[in-house]
Amino acid sequence: MQASRWAQVWMIFGLLWFLLAIAFAPTNKIYQQGLTLFLWLPAMVFAWSARERLKEVWREQRWMCLMIAALAIWGAISLTWTNAEDPSREAKRLLYIGVFLLFFSVLACGQSDRIIRVMQWGGFGLAVSSLVAIIKFYGVEHNAWSARLEGLGQLAHPILGAYVIGLAAIWLLHWLPRGRWMQVAWVLSIGLLGLFVVLSQSRGAALALLLTVVAMPAWCRDRRSTVIAIAAVVAAVAVFFAMESLMLARGVSYRPQIFMASLHMIGEHPWTGLGLGGDYKVFADNLYFDHAHNLFTHVTIELGLPGLLLWCGLWFGVLWQAWKARDTLYGKGIIGMWVFSFLAMQFDAASLTGTPRAEWFISWLPIALASVLVWARAKPDACDKVRVLPNQ
Repeated sequence: MQASRWAQVWMIFGLLWFLLAIAFAPTNKIYQQGLTLFLWLPAMVFAWSARERLKEVWREQRWMCLMIAALAIWGAISLTWTNAEDPSREAKRLLYIGVFLLFFSVLACGQSDRIIRVMQWGGFGLAVSSLVAIIKFYGVEHNAWSARLEGLGQLAHPILGAYVIGLAAIWLLHWLPRGRWMQVAWVLSIGLLGLFVVLSQSRGAALALLLTVVAMPAWCRDRRSTVIAIAAVVAAVAVFFAMESLMLARGVSYRPQIFMASLHMIGEHPWTGLGLGGDYKVFADNLYFDHAHNLFTHVTIELGLPGLLLWCGLWFGVLWQAWKARDTLYGKGIIGMWVFSFLAMQFDAASLTGTPRAEWFISWLPIALASVLVWARAKPDACDKVRVLPNQ
């Protein structure tokens, strides 16, 4: 049933909605409603008919499945002591995350190349959103070129928007189309995505993007990735000298102070944390900050050391699964996304179980995509045939 054409169209539209409507949807409410209709609903409708595929994921990625289940159970238990205003809402968000992770195995239906094609289109769409954002911000709204660029829709935050756009650049860099005109579009898209990150002046996103691209030859092991890495270093040096004053003006943005204050908060509730969805502020250098600006310390503040261990078990389990598939095109892309996300979440991400938002791109999206690695390893040559964005 899930393999029928109409079901596939429904789910493909759902993934594109997740990737693109975060920028193009008029409001966050419409974005969330669209996810319910195009992503949550088909995942639940087709889960039973895709049960054999889900069993394959369980057999091949049992560690990841167990970590997801254990993290969800511990999070649910922590609701008994959380200071969240509505614990039932936090429990519902756990269900949303579970259905989101389920969706990708149902959509792939044993074909990792299908996911690559949709992600390519999603990357192109986010590149278009970057171009529109640049024109709107500097052209229509007449902001100074020294102002920090904001994206469209839910990407209006210069830091989180840059993380989403930067991640799109990473998956496009790994998943190159083969058609000549598609490669022209690919080059233009990479340029627009990179320009967005630079103009956002998000140093965390820029550093994560640069380090990931420079490290690409370690798992891609081809001439193209080496050339891209060298070009990235040259471009980064040029951008730094051109924007040195802007890059250095904000110093370290209190990140060391916030980190030390977060460790102090963890020490107050090391084993239980504040509970899932716990409300807190970090007091550092006589200022209050809304969150820990680091996903690992955020998880520990909310879920304690057990939660941190479970999250690390899941997160590094994704890397292990991807590394085993590093000889496949799909596996290389997941490694790249993992590295970028790992670096990015050190600087500003601080939402693990909130409603779908920009942070999901560097937390739950790599985990969800990793479930499809089962079939990338089973059919190592399949992905090489889809490097065209075709209508085939």
